[in-house]
Amino acid sequence: MSYYTPPGGLPAQTELLTDRAIVTEAYTVIPKGVLRDIVTSNLPGFTGTRSWIIARPIAGFATTFSQLIVEIAPGGGSDRPEAEPGVEAVLFVTSGELALDLDGTRHALGPGGYAYVAAGERWSIANEGDEATSFHWIRKAYEPVSGIAAPASFVTSDAEVEPQPMPGTDSAWATSRFVDPDDLAHDMHVNIVTFAPGGTIPFAETHVMEHGLFVLEGKGVYRLNGDWVEVEAGDFMWLRAFCPQACYAGGPGPFRYLLYKDVNRQVRLTGPGAGE
Repeated sequence: MSYYTPPGGLPAQTELLTDRAIVTEAYTVIPKGVLRDIVTSNLPGFTGTRSWIIARPIAGFATTFSQLIVEIAPGGGSDRPEAEPGVEAVLFVTSGELALDLDGTRHALGPGGYAYVAAGERWSIANEGDEATSFHWIRKAYEPVSGIAAPASFVTSDAEVEPQPMPGTDSAWATSRFVDPDDLAHDMHVNIVTFAPGGTIPFAETHVMEHGLFVLEGKGVYRLNGDWVEVEAGDFMWLRAFCPQACYAGGPGPFRYLLYKDVNRQVRLTGPGAGE
């Protein structure tokens, strides 16, 4: 397995201003060339850390989640990463090793390491190695449901989860599901989607779920709201609800991306958050 990690830095002054960034009302593409030093953010409560904030709730666009790429230098970390009550998270490590403490239990997450952190959990993170560690941090306000217990935190990895082929695709399109899609306790899924070269989503998906798609490996061509957009490892696609989407995998190797979507909840029509 390989996972793209932003190297930071800045382009040379001799380079031309050419890139593939796109912002529309239906989708945004943040290419890997945008993830430079000058666009990083420091995070309160962290030491030796910088982040690229690649998604945040925006009225009239996507509203359910935020996504950050976090880089922690050796010796850095945070004793209290999440200061906002009621927020759940998924952490996915792309390089280095992340020391994660979940309610007093220590976990070492290497590349491909995956953790679901339940809302209200007490947790901390640190880089105890001698090289930088980088991970995706996807955050969502958990939406409880009466009569359904909230999910518990857990730790696993990409290597421990068997990709499930989509029906009728002969494994050209498969999804690594880290939680049971029928478990109504979970109101978000963060999966890994894998296409063999030439694999395709052969119809324009148009649905209520919002998406964040970070390309971990390979390249492909995505159709977004009628536009064909080439993407490669390190690019991020951010889709509002009902944005039509389809794709072809370009090869020569697998095309893989980390995929967020909000799931398993009725549409709220009244109260806080309704109509956003």
